[in-house]
Amino acid sequence: MGRTKTSGIWTDATGSKTVDKRFAGERIYARLGPISHEGAERWLASQIQRIRLAREGGTRPRVTFREAAAKYLRDFQEKIATIDVAAWHIEALDPWIGDRSLEEVHDETLRAFKEHRLNVDKVSLTTVNRAFEIVRRILNLAARVWRHPNGMTWLQTAPLITVERNRAARKAYPLSWEEQDLLFAELPELNRAMATFKVNTGTRDQEVCLLRWSWELKVEALDASVFVIPGEFVKNREDRLVVLNNEARNVVKQMRGRHSTYVFAYQRPRTRSPDVYVKPQKAAREIETMNNTAWQNARKRAAQKYREKLGRDAPWGFAHVRIHDLKHTFGRRLRAAAVPEETRAVLLGHKTRSMPTHYSVAELAELLAAVNRIDRSLATPAITLLRAAA
Repeated sequence: MGRTKTSGIWTDATGSKTVDKRFAGERIYARLGPISHEGAERWLASQIQRIRLAREGGTRPRVTFREAAAKYLRDFQEKIATIDVAAWHIEALDPWIGDRSLEEVHDETLRAFKEHRLNVDKVSLTTVNRAFEIVRRILNLAARVWRHPNGMTWLQTAPLITVERNRAARKAYPLSWEEQDLLFAELPELNRAMATFKVNTGTRDQEVCLLRWSWELKVEALDASVFVIPGEFVKNREDRLVVLNNEARNVVKQMRGRHSTYVFAYQRPRTRSPDVYVKPQKAAREIETMNNTAWQNARKRAAQKYREKLGRDAPWGFAHVRIHDLKHTFGRRLRAAAVPEETRAVLLGHKTRSMPTHYSVAELAELLAAVNRIDRSLATPAITLLRAAA
């Protein structure tokens, strides 16, 4: 990479510009990409002016949304499990508001982004709302937390960012026991085992896919075992306790010994004679997501058999049932079993103020008893009647 005639601006072999300069004790660094030298100079000058004004006191330096978004991603990359999703939304927002100052970001300047995403990109209103929630979070941090060296916040007041209610958003679809039997019967063995584990533990997709044997802890006093998923693999960044009922324990027993690291690992089966194959069979590997073609094809076949098996047309929610609906099913069954709300929150991995970080044997026994209260006999006709009226 070669330095240009302006100190602090570098150009690599592809013509992309990088700024790396110290001014008044602060480092100014950014990869600007394939912009002109004059554009890089203007950007560097604006940053020098921002630092100079900040040190003069009494003046709030101009900060662009792009700069604020970059700080947000840096500050929260180790604190938010879905930071990659936030980065994806910010990347989509950048062409529309990236160069605008924080004071210029509000409902009116976001209108074109919203219309383009809905009408051109054909994303859902929920997806647009997620992007707006990130914008709102960044502006709130700029107005309340982030400060310049002169003590002033990055933004005087955060504007109200309107998040339109999506009345057409897909609602949760907890499965009945009959629907679960119909759907799971269409899944391959490994996928069925993972789905059975998920619907009996309330774990998330990635928590199931990345579940490791090293996270299993034996509870000798209860003749049972639990899994403790480290916070870095959990959405709320808190260690997640996974309590196994009898069904989940059977799945773990079935998977034991198949892979040294992961509880659920996939190995492509060989259907022909071993003599036919020249290359050795590939080792089993972890699974990236439960929402794969096996799940989608099984869902489609189950919906086609719905009338034959259950005597009525498949509801739209069943024909489009999501992996996350298995978690909703677990929660609904705990509620039907009269499990207290606080206990349900722990079992579902929800973050609560009263959530303990350590559990006694007595507390684990209570949680174990709660998950084993899930029983087919607790299925009520109320849910069926509500669906029929929908």
